[in-house]
Amino acid sequence: MAGEVRIDKWLWAARVFKTRTIATEACKKGRISMNGTTMKASRTVKVGDVVQVRKAPIIWSFKVLMATGNRVGAKLVPEVLQNVTTSEQLELLELSKLNGFTGRARGTGRPTKKDRRDIDEYAENGDDEFDFEFDFDSKGA
Repeated sequence: MAGEVRIDKWLWAARVFKTRTIATEACKKGRISMNGTTMKASRTVKVGDVVQVRKAPIIWSFKVLMATGNRVGAKLVPEVLQNVTTSEQLELLELSKLNGFTGRARGTGRPTKKDRRDIDEYAENGDDEFDFEFDFDSKGA
């Protein structure tokens, strides 16, 4: 068991999700996979595993560099995981940012003032549950 940790705990420790509860929910909803297999929260990861996190509109891929259950500081995240998301997925992310919010169901009519504020806030801040931002221009990924 040395060198292995629960996937929900690792996702939280590596700052992929803000809370362990959110990481566990993502596992329950089938958004976490490894080698094409969806992962339960209790499954373990070890160094070298590649974990896929489906977070609309793309699928993020992270390589496990350190199996830790203790939450690390934001500056230490590169020691715990490596972002190995494909360039096609990153292009989809950029396209979705350019297109703006597309989450309204067809035929629901015009957005209310509150809906518009929510859409504008989403467009400005993004609505992901990741606890950190990636530097896409860096040469490390």
